[in-house]
Amino acid sequence: MPHDKILLTVSGGKDSMLMAHLFAKAGYTIAIAHCNFQLRGTESDEDEALVRKFATENNVPIYVKHFDTKAYAKDHQISIQMAARELRYTWFEKLRHELQFDRIAVAQHLNDHIETVLLNLSRGTGLQGLQGIFPIRERIIRPLLFLKASEIEHFVDMYGIAYRDDQSNFSTKYARNKIRIDIIPHFKKLQPDFEIVFEQNINHFKESYQLLQQFVEPIRRKLFYPIDEGWGVRKEDLEPYMDNLPLLYELFSAFNFSKAVLSDLQQAWTRESGRIFQSDAYHMLLDRNELFIREKEFISPDEALITSETSTVEWKHYCFHANVSADLAIVKASEVAKLDYDVLVFPLTIRSWKVGDSFYPLGMEGRKKLSDFFINKKISLFEKENIPIVVNGNGDILWVANYRMDNRYKITANTKKVLTLVCKTD
Repeated sequence: MPHDKILLTVSGGKDSMLMAHLFAKAGYTIAIAHCNFQLRGTESDEDEALVRKFATENNVPIYVKHFDTKAYAKDHQISIQMAARELRYTWFEKLRHELQFDRIAVAQHLNDHIETVLLNLSRGTGLQGLQGIFPIRERIIRPLLFLKASEIEHFVDMYGIAYRDDQSNFSTKYARNKIRIDIIPHFKKLQPDFEIVFEQNINHFKESYQLLQQFVEPIRRKLFYPIDEGWGVRKEDLEPYMDNLPLLYELFSAFNFSKAVLSDLQQAWTRESGRIFQSDAYHMLLDRNELFIREKEFISPDEALITSETSTVEWKHYCFHANVSADLAIVKASEVAKLDYDVLVFPLTIRSWKVGDSFYPLGMEGRKKLSDFFINKKISLFEKENIPIVVNGNGDILWVANYRMDNRYKITANTKKVLTLVCKTD
């Protein structure tokens, strides 16, 4: 809309410099965001200098961010390209929010659109991936998506717009560049109007996908229900669709499970309760009566410590409050554990359960495996991954938080000092 405030993402390349020129001439309220990823030495600094010069000459506010992209990629164990993408889009949205702008403009064009579809085709993403790049998605707009690369080059020359070429765009070691440099020219030999014809095909793919979703979405809404940090599906509700692999693929498409994984799910459906299936970002647990889906980031091995001086400590989405006193009163609330202080070995550890864990549940006879305790409580694998286990410094389990203390560490007539732990969810 003409009154929108637009944050322009400008790298210094011909497409983003054309976009900046057009917005500046159109009279929109704009600002420029430029990322210096510090990957190309002086070339990165020269890109920044060019964008700064344009902003000054056109009286446009500019915001520049320097990133240690290589360190970020190493820390997060991802590629440099993925690191740069995560860094820039996170910063763009933060900046947009701080400046109270309406939209973020990205200068992708028709050839980027086509390259994305071909790349997705090579990766087997199905119809969903064949829709390519959307001109508007949430706060992001792509106003040049209708222009071919050759048309952008023409307009840049016509308006005399200064720009810089990123030399990495000419290296075929990157898959996208290989598609642009080595593959698309062969298509153009077969069809000189390749970009226009392929754009028509992308529109057909979109229409087909939308038609498919009109059928699938009502089923998906009926099946999936929200749970803490994920989704659940009752097996009896999914049963009628289990023999239809293409439909299963679409039903679970939001979680990126491949057809091969879903085929394994079909095989395990009635025989392997407790099995976990993986996509790039999700775990799916086949439980006795339900399927549970969680993002991988929620299943983490992080530990927290409770020292003799700790008053508050956090673990995952739990908060523990600790207090030492001589109060021997029994509290029956499940979120409270009162432990005999003198038999504790500090620091105590809060962690997830481990295979082989066992304890002496308060009110029960003898030792019990934690896995059996969870089964008796009908606690799924995903749930037990996120239940805090409080462990003594000698390795004994003290408390399955919010479920059961260990009998060996309860307060007795001989107890003189008590550690009270209160476990609350954030």
